[in-house]
This record gives sequence, C-alpha cells and structure tokens, in this order.
Amino acid sequence: MKRIRLVLADDHTMVRDGLQLLIDNQPNMEVVAVADDGVEVLTKVKDLQADSVVIDPSMPKLNGLEAAEKLKAEFPQVKIIALTFLEDPNYFRQLINIGVEGYVLKRSAGKELINAIQFVAQGQVYFDTALALKALKNPHAFNANQPYGAPGELSEQEKKVLTLLAWGHTQKEIAGRLKLSVKTVDTYKVRVLKKLSLSSRSEMVRYALRRGWLHEERLSPNG
Repeated sequence: MKRIRLVLADDHTMVRDGLQLLIDNQPNMEVVAVADDGVEVLTKVKDLQADSVVIDPSMPKLNGLEAAEKLKAEFPQVKIIALTFLEDPNYFRQLINIGVEGYVLKRSAGKELINAIQFVAQGQVYFDTALALKALKNPHAFNANQPYGAPGELSEQEKKVLTLLAWGHTQKEIAGRLKLSVKTVDTYKVRVLKKLSLSSRSEMVRYALRRGWLHEERLSPNG
C-alpha cells in the first residue's frame, strides 16, 4: 500500500506532538511536516507535495476554513481532514461545502482519526456520524445554489449508486448490494458524474446532502 504523506496542522504543541506520534506509528503513514498556522500549511503542502492534511480549523493568521478553501483551490488532489473540538452543524456544513473529505472530533479515540485518514486516502469520505446527522436536518443549507444538474436527470439505479457512493461504500460493496457487476457500477458512476457535472466523491456527498438522500443510511463506512 502506498505510504500516506501528511501535513499536520494544529497550533497546540502538545496535541500536535501526540498526534504526530500516533500517525507515525502507523505502517503506511508519515507526517512529513507540521504547521501551527494556516499560512504555514499552504507552504508545507506546496513544498513537500503531501497527499493529505489533518487540520484544526481554529488556527491563527489564516483560519482552518480559509486554509481549507485555499488548499482545495490550489491543490484539489490533496485530501483534507478537519480535526476539531467544534460540534457545530453549521461549521460542519461550511467545511463540507469547501470540499473537505473528513471531519473528526478531538474527543474521539485516536483510532477514529487513523480510520479517517485511511478512508479518505482511498477516495472515500469520513464524517463524525452524530454531527453529520444533525446537519442533515437542514439539507438545503448545503450550497443549494451551486449549479449541479437536476435530480430528474438520473435514473433510479443511478440515484442508488450515487447515494451509496456518497455514504462511502466501495464499488464492490455496491455491486453486491444491488446485484450488479463492479463494471456496471463503475459505468453508473461515470454517467452520474457526467450528467451532474461532478468531479469527486466529496461533490457527490454535497449533492446528495442537498437533495436529502442521506437520511436512511449510515454516513461513514465504520458506522
């Protein structure tokens, strides 16, 4: 498995040191740099070509929201996991609209963060389930004005595939659940992306959230 190269951004030194030790102890992960403000995050990601960023949204100079937005604009391939004390559904919505792939609460066990890093590295999403369900109570808050295609453009099977992908299921899992081949699921995925002008799984998540399609399934693959 490819080694995951991370930039770890948190302005609390003790927290950052503990997280670095936790991550570096994983066989397929490496903290290539640490940062204690949003400006430094951008510099480190650019210089070291990191795969992922674990970021505390509450940082000086350039806060985590602004840093995440700039990261997605300049380095769209870099995966972002927000690690925060904040259990605010509105803040969660803002970060999802920016395009972060993970949202983990600091009160969670360290294993939760490691799982999140693994999942987003594989192209999936990983959100704190309880907080995401609170946010789902108002699905129309998810950037409803963004010009994505209308749901009527999708067939029922395409809608099912999109929804299951948004929940973090793999194409193999979806194939088994819908009694399709993996190749057929991939074909549906390509059609959905093209019809709705989407380009990533995180955009699928935001689309499904706005449509209110994620209320019957678990939100993260470990749920």
